[in-house]
Amino acid sequence: MKKVIVLGAGLVGKPMMMDLLRDKNLKVSIADRSSELIEAITNEFDVQGVVADLSNDAIVTKTIADHDYVINAVPGFMGMAVLKTILEAGKDVVDIAFSPEDLSPLNEIAVRNNATALVDFGVAPGLSHLMVSYASGIFDRLDKVRIFVGGLPKRRTKPFEYRAVFSPIDVIEEYTRPARLVEHGKTVVKEALTDIEELDFPVVGTLEAFNSDGLRSLVDSIKAEDMAEKTLRYPGHAQLMKTLREIGFFSQDKVNVNGIDIAPMDVTAKLVFPQWEMQEEDRDITIMKVYAEGPIDGIQHRFEFDLFDEFDGTTGVHSMARTTGYTATMGLRVLAAGLFKEKGVFYPEKLGTDKKILEMILEGLKERKIQIQHQLYKI
Repeated sequence: MKKVIVLGAGLVGKPMMMDLLRDKNLKVSIADRSSELIEAITNEFDVQGVVADLSNDAIVTKTIADHDYVINAVPGFMGMAVLKTILEAGKDVVDIAFSPEDLSPLNEIAVRNNATALVDFGVAPGLSHLMVSYASGIFDRLDKVRIFVGGLPKRRTKPFEYRAVFSPIDVIEEYTRPARLVEHGKTVVKEALTDIEELDFPVVGTLEAFNSDGLRSLVDSIKAEDMAEKTLRYPGHAQLMKTLREIGFFSQDKVNVNGIDIAPMDVTAKLVFPQWEMQEEDRDITIMKVYAEGPIDGIQHRFEFDLFDEFDGTTGVHSMARTTGYTATMGLRVLAAGLFKEKGVFYPEKLGTDKKILEMILEGLKERKIQIQHQLYKI
């Protein structure tokens, strides 16, 4: 029996652990620095729980030593360091830490230690990259690619009409980090929250979409004439966030207030983040649309991929955790089934042109009642 350990027992880590428990050929463990989280999990599930400071390299090495596979679900700011430690230990890993750093320098470590790392393997980046890669394999060339994705609360509450199902700091990062896009075949950089447009979706109605830095590795790995990823929110959210950003509320540069030096971001965290917390009665949805356009045998076509998911009232798992976590656990199953054996660090698009792998992941998501549709047609 193969052993897998999930590093991080938060909103996504625990659901991934729960999903992996479905596989009778896997022995599942979970680790986190919070003894309260681990105690609650081990009281409810038949898993080994480990209380561990995952910011400590030696402790990470010891924690994963007896396992065949690792899922790295630690916060982004510590993701690269933890991934490096995992690869130095020679463990195959699926990574959803979404580290801000370029992870390609870790490729040599992975190869040297005979390890495979599937990184950025969530819903977006992740599943979105798989679908763009798939599209790149069916078109003669890619003329235009768009990824629209967002996690939203069903209950709309002013002024933000937003709830964070992952770290609010990571959300602010989406609103402040410059967005890389491709225009006329060249990489360009624009401010986040720009190029706002409105789109209509079944069930939820009109949403706004704005630039965010979600293309990540696609900028370099996929050749396209025009490519962008945009975050989805309820209309008006982007302008509100732009106002706060431009005033300086997202800045880490300290200002003096009545003789006290304080970072505006600390004030924002104290005042705004509590309003973004998911309440017990809150239910979330995840929406993603990916489309690609280009010629097939000289005739222009369009490929569309749509995903819609809702909070699971039976398990209590939030939609963003479902769509992100279950993509990652299906990636883990790809490794466990021996469908991908190359050694090194790989972004999701590496797997997108493999029909067997893609079908396995999509069927796994459908089995977990995530609604997926895709079509290819002439335009």
